[in-house]
Amino acid sequence: MPATYEQICDYHTQLSSHADPILLRMEEEARQERFPIVGPAAGKFLYMMARAIGARRIFELGSGYGYSTLWFARAVRENGGGEVHHTVWNEHLHERAKKNLTEAGYADLVRFHHGEAVGLLRLADGPFDILFNDIDKDGYPASLPAMKEKLRVGGLILIDNMIWHGRIFDPADQAPATQGVREFTRMLQADPDFVFQLVPIRDGIITALRVR
Repeated sequence: MPATYEQICDYHTQLSSHADPILLRMEEEARQERFPIVGPAAGKFLYMMARAIGARRIFELGSGYGYSTLWFARAVRENGGGEVHHTVWNEHLHERAKKNLTEAGYADLVRFHHGEAVGLLRLADGPFDILFNDIDKDGYPASLPAMKEKLRVGGLILIDNMIWHGRIFDPADQAPATQGVREFTRMLQADPDFVFQLVPIRDGIITALRVR
């Protein structure tokens, strides 16, 4: 009997169980507030990708209250130290992230930025080892040139929500967010400087390796 996608997602989550008290609190807050975090399965995947390439400089575009930032910061510390750039428009989330990462003991590794993520990336000193993108989906296509400029050869772009709750498969769905996800995928397919694959964890994470 074939497994359903829901069963696979549940199994991913089971395999990603952890006992980190700060992450567990943040996950519970996300459930109570219906706040969109990447969750433990995707968080563990981000951590593993950062460890796999020895990432020491990471820039997040759209970081919420710091859940994915914490996973990245743990990897960077275990890789020998470096920096993780947290970006968010909302001032309340900006301050909340500072509190969360300080409580978790990673504030020394995190550079907190309050503002529009793509503009902040353009101003940042590259290159970076990993760029993680979780901004508004209609903004995905316009972000790719800035990400490519700031990513080192051998570095990774990780971009969330690339299944977009199944909406990408509905030809009648022409919403700007859905079109943004489709167009970003098309742009990566057309760019010979990247090889990539969709990893079907949670809502889909495209992992793109810059090869030249």
